[in-house]
Amino acid sequence: MGVPCYPALYQINTRVYVDELGRKLGRTATLDDVPDADLDEIAQRGFDWVWLLGVWQTGAASRQVSRNNQELRRELLRTLPDLSDDDLCGSCFAITGYNAHTALGGDAALARIRQRLQDRGLRLMLDFVPNHMALDHPWVAEHPEYFVAGTEEDLAREPKNYTRLTRPPTAPQAGGNDPDSANTGLILAYGRDPYFSGWSDTLQLNYGRPELQEAMRAELLKIAGQCDGVRCDMAMLLLPDVFKRTWGIEAPPFWPETIERTHTRYPQFTLMAEVYWDLEWELQQQGFAYTYDKRLYDRLRDQEADVVRGHLRADLAFQERSARFLENHDEPRAAATFPSGVHRAAAVVTFFTPGLRLFYEGQLEGRRTFLSVHICRAPNEPPDAEVQQFYTQLLACLRQPAVRDGAWQLLECSPAWEGNWTWEGFIASSWRGPDGQRLLVAVNYAPYQSQCYVPLPDRDDLRGRSHRLVDLMGPASYVRDGDDLATHGLYLDLPPWGYHVFKVAPE
Repeated sequence: MGVPCYPALYQINTRVYVDELGRKLGRTATLDDVPDADLDEIAQRGFDWVWLLGVWQTGAASRQVSRNNQELRRELLRTLPDLSDDDLCGSCFAITGYNAHTALGGDAALARIRQRLQDRGLRLMLDFVPNHMALDHPWVAEHPEYFVAGTEEDLAREPKNYTRLTRPPTAPQAGGNDPDSANTGLILAYGRDPYFSGWSDTLQLNYGRPELQEAMRAELLKIAGQCDGVRCDMAMLLLPDVFKRTWGIEAPPFWPETIERTHTRYPQFTLMAEVYWDLEWELQQQGFAYTYDKRLYDRLRDQEADVVRGHLRADLAFQERSARFLENHDEPRAAATFPSGVHRAAAVVTFFTPGLRLFYEGQLEGRRTFLSVHICRAPNEPPDAEVQQFYTQLLACLRQPAVRDGAWQLLECSPAWEGNWTWEGFIASSWRGPDGQRLLVAVNYAPYQSQCYVPLPDRDDLRGRSHRLVDLMGPASYVRDGDDLATHGLYLDLPPWGYHVFKVAPE
């Protein structure tokens, strides 16, 4: 089953999606109830991957933390004014076991939907959460040494980062009493990153312990037998310097050996890292196929065309392994974050660059309500017809062979005339397909009308004949003299946030 150089991934909030299915069916739904028509549509739209977010087993302890969190409840009431305890299913990242949730049909249902995806040429991505486990994970009782322990002083000083768990006395050892038999509590650290208070529904794993690292490698190998790839939650937290800065504990590197072992058994297995703090390249070097490109998202959100261009000048080897997105389960909805024109322009820039293209369920319909990972129900939102039409066109363009398997090049625009500075708002690039197909992408990423000349690559191929430029994202169609294109480039005059995706072909 082949995957293109630059695949497209569709992320589904599994618990919310299955809840919606159940409401339509009038009964509890599982992964077996996912309609063939939904999978057919995903494949027909040109996606290569389906990421089922939140399929793993979670437990009662973490769910209760979510239900008791009054601040979270107030936030969620803005999402669901009729919020009930049944809607609060607990964070899908507070995992009690890497088995498909019983409410979703268990491992057997997961295997069946994986096969249904494979039958349509789709690969399955799931979650791997290496930093922490749920409060009621079996390891808490069986292997408390796997977690970062705290002291009474830690708990008193940082109550938002540590907790006391009641632990039943262990059975007496042969030949004497177990010294832990009198232990009535265990102080452990919440999972966290160094910049925020702990996630109080999780416990921090201790990567300073080799036996924990081996246990987590075994968990990943287990997951790798159930899917084709994983998105690794907060992957940079395991880097030795980050782990030491957070916990003061020396930890050997985890990812290089782990990824090598995984690929030894599953050579085609794909790992994507959620990563921030400019650590993307480091994790790529440690073996990740893709790393989040949050920097591009931030720079597009800030509407700084020159900074976006600078970002896209990075080495192609880095860009090819970047995961590009405008939203996911952690980010606010694109339709609510970017004004309408900016949204479309940002999407053209984002998804016509090399790398993995990540789309989130609801993005294609223009949904605006952010969904917390603590809930399993979404409000009813009618689709936005204009957003739907835009993404239908965009996905059709992304199915072009040139954009899936072609060669990409950032183009440096020039002023349309002396003294005209508006050319600086343009972000332009070209794609050349394996079959010779040529695409030209140009976006005026600015709130004002702008003009420029865009140089076309392979200029010798343009000379001596006219060329037609047909906009695949709009009605424009032009015929231009090839010698003029080769000498001066293509003149463009675009409104604020305007764009073209031209197919360039000789007449």
